[in-house]
Amino acid sequence: MSDSARYCIQSSGTAILIGNTMVNLLQFVPEYQQAIFLLAMIYLVAMILTEVSSNAATAIIMTPIALAASAKLGLDPRPFIFAICFAASASFITPIGYQTNLMVYGPGGYKFSDYIRVGLPLSITLWVMAVILIPMLWPFTPLP
Repeated sequence: MSDSARYCIQSSGTAILIGNTMVNLLQFVPEYQQAIFLLAMIYLVAMILTEVSSNAATAIIMTPIALAASAKLGLDPRPFIFAICFAASASFITPIGYQTNLMVYGPGGYKFSDYIRVGLPLSITLWVMAVILIPMLWPFTPLP
């Protein structure tokens, strides 16, 4: 399933289409800020996607898109790949995004809104921290 999903996204041109669309959305952002906005956008999309699918599926779907978007801007893809890894591992907003959340959902007596109430502020905090710290550890260097 994983390899076939990645293959379909890459070979059909979907990754390039979505990656180019993400970059085109940045046309009104000053050029020197486009990389950080793209990082925030990729993290946000991966964060939303991981709430309704597994973290592995999210990473597999988002990686070709991030590669295409970073290539369009001529940037090293590593910061964007790390953003996907962090976002895909941060499933806190719903009980269906991660198996442990689902296992404690019933026995713990939690409601769906409990996950949103606690998980949304946590996810937003992690999003902001990732967008600040990832470029410090893996800078946006242009590709040779």
